[in-house]
Amino acid sequence: MNTFKKNIIPFIVTLFSVGFANAQEDFTKYVDPTIGNVAQFLVPTYPTFSLPNQMLRMFPVKADYLEDQVTAWPLQVEMHRKSNVLKMKVSLGEIKSETWKRKMTIDHDLEIIRPWHYSTYLIDDDITLSFTPAKKCAIYQYDFPVAAQKNILIEGTEAMIAEFLGGNTFAMTEQFTYNSKGATPTNPKMNAYCYGEITDVSGNPLPKVQIVAAKNRLSISLLENEAKTVLLKYAISYISLEQAKKNFKAELAQSNFEKTLANGKKAWEKVINQIEVVGGTEGQKRSFYTALYRTYERMIDINEDGQYYSGYDSKVHQSDRSFYVDDWIWDTFRAKHPLNSILNPKMQSDILNSYVQMYQQSGWMPTFPEVIGNNIDMNCYHSSVLFVDAHRKGISGFDIQKAFEGVKKNLTEATLIPWRQGNRKVGIDDFYHEKGYFPSLKIDEKETEPLVDEFEKRQPVAVTLGMSFDAWALSELAKELKLETDYKKFAQISKNYQNLWHPEKRLFMPKDAAGEWVNINPKLDGGKGYRNYFDENNGWTYAWNVQHDIEGLTNLLGGKEKAEARLDQLFREPLDTRKSLFYVDGSNSTGMVGQFSMGNEPSFHIPYLYNYFGVPWKTQKRVRFLLDVWFKDTIFGIPGDEDGGGMSAFVVFSSLGFYPITPGLPIYTIGSPVFEKSTIHLPNKKDFTVVAKDANKENKYIQKAFFNGKEINTPFFTHNELINGGTLELIMGKKPNKVWGKEAVAPTK
Repeated sequence: MNTFKKNIIPFIVTLFSVGFANAQEDFTKYVDPTIGNVAQFLVPTYPTFSLPNQMLRMFPVKADYLEDQVTAWPLQVEMHRKSNVLKMKVSLGEIKSETWKRKMTIDHDLEIIRPWHYSTYLIDDDITLSFTPAKKCAIYQYDFPVAAQKNILIEGTEAMIAEFLGGNTFAMTEQFTYNSKGATPTNPKMNAYCYGEITDVSGNPLPKVQIVAAKNRLSISLLENEAKTVLLKYAISYISLEQAKKNFKAELAQSNFEKTLANGKKAWEKVINQIEVVGGTEGQKRSFYTALYRTYERMIDINEDGQYYSGYDSKVHQSDRSFYVDDWIWDTFRAKHPLNSILNPKMQSDILNSYVQMYQQSGWMPTFPEVIGNNIDMNCYHSSVLFVDAHRKGISGFDIQKAFEGVKKNLTEATLIPWRQGNRKVGIDDFYHEKGYFPSLKIDEKETEPLVDEFEKRQPVAVTLGMSFDAWALSELAKELKLETDYKKFAQISKNYQNLWHPEKRLFMPKDAAGEWVNINPKLDGGKGYRNYFDENNGWTYAWNVQHDIEGLTNLLGGKEKAEARLDQLFREPLDTRKSLFYVDGSNSTGMVGQFSMGNEPSFHIPYLYNYFGVPWKTQKRVRFLLDVWFKDTIFGIPGDEDGGGMSAFVVFSSLGFYPITPGLPIYTIGSPVFEKSTIHLPNKKDFTVVAKDANKENKYIQKAFFNGKEINTPFFTHNELINGGTLELIMGKKPNKVWGKEAVAPTK
């Protein structure tokens, strides 16, 4: 639903924007942050307002798009999907106790929702509230009606301290925590410092303003009985109040709402217009460019003018480099980090340097590096994949030896129990290292390991497969560093997935500590999210979770033809129960096509496996179908948890027509482009272009392919070929060419 098309973006934005008339179309017009704002079951996307990869973020506090009342607008969203810091609301008249609890009613059709600009009309109060972000600062603008008292109310937790500084200035400090399931030794704590000023539209102090600071509350009241346009200008710091004032001076002292808005538009133009497309429908462009926008929600740079506060050792560090936090590797290693490596390799270098710094500061290579410290989430240690993938793509600028040390420590000294990463290994881990698989409990057997989470369970098949991938990545990194002993050791461990292959069921199945198969129904058993055995997906999804050894998986399936038939079966296999019952435990497995789940990360690579089985036309068919069916440009347009760029990166790659099926190998495999022409403007001043003339919903099959004018008969190309610039030309048709790419062999490096 295009909620912002009905609104006219203020003329001043155009006035201050980069002129594209003589260069290219401005594709930011296709970005709609409301896409996916209503989830199928779990967490929706939020219309996040920020600059690309920057610290200051905001979204209205409410359940999802459908709700027509806003609880508050936070001054800062400190962590992805968390809106816990300094919540603000507005009111008219006397401030009473119930005023602080009151929700504010909006009209959806009167909202402006762009990444750099939010505006809403409060229909019960006749107040228009607008917002625009900078890097560490932001401005709220309020258009108040005639009223004897107009109020801006900011409330925090019991740990908030508010202070009136005199005149039109104030300060607030709020301590926030993130109580993870991870059994960390101490509950991490961190402070958000805020410095703010209340002014008129020209930045001048207002007469008759009353600022009252109380425990965990700050109220700002305008006492003139006339209509007013008022600005709340503020800065956030994680270092100190003094640093917040410096951030304010650097970004807002000489700026107003219109200038900040225009600068935000320019920042988004720079990243969105890095990819130009021609063709496709307007809906496809909206889905594509909104997905691209989502990939810039994270990670975020928290360096503040040459220093940053680290939640990994609770210290302030001096550094001229960006320090990036807020990432969930389980979701983002598959496609989002590889996309970074194409669009902004310098940022990816800084990201990986940040990971190394976090390891040195905390003693563990992080898995879910939040602002506040490493959050203990999901399973396995996929940071190993990030480093070998970047290294092989020529990205440097981080201590690769220290990175290897950190990921090796994770894989050899830490527990593999889900949601417990960073704790020392225990007996169940010793079993894995000795036997080569993570043991399952027997059916109805009670848990004996105290460290296992009551809800998350052991996830033994998911852990065994995921750690096989991580061991492969570490072995490949050891190969790059000429560490022969480690290379051979971890290459062998990377084959552990084979220990859980059930040749009759043709699935990876759980084994108990005695080495006996646990005879479960791989579609439906395992409790919530199938976590007794798998994780968020059932055994049919995890049957394909061997991206690092596709040849080995193909052999287990009996060769290419049998692997192809089995993959066909995945997309056609029934649920074997009513949908209403399936989703009692399978709420993560959304976007179902047969037993394939488009709405969860372990499925993303699966439709591209046909390229390895000698039937690329089936990849072309499946990928286009999945994009067309599950990724619409509506509030319902995301089939599962988007996870801060994880799923959106799949949409970006697949719409362009290729995908990094094995992070760690600098290789892309070809799908079916949505657009007739897509051009990536690379940071090295070269362009990579995919041409697919007449591509549309019917013309989705590749007839012939050319790379820089030379005909190719393979659905693979390398990262070097991409970054050196050039053109991949695909001749499209309505019917599949079942010969093209049939005999192709995937490159191994």
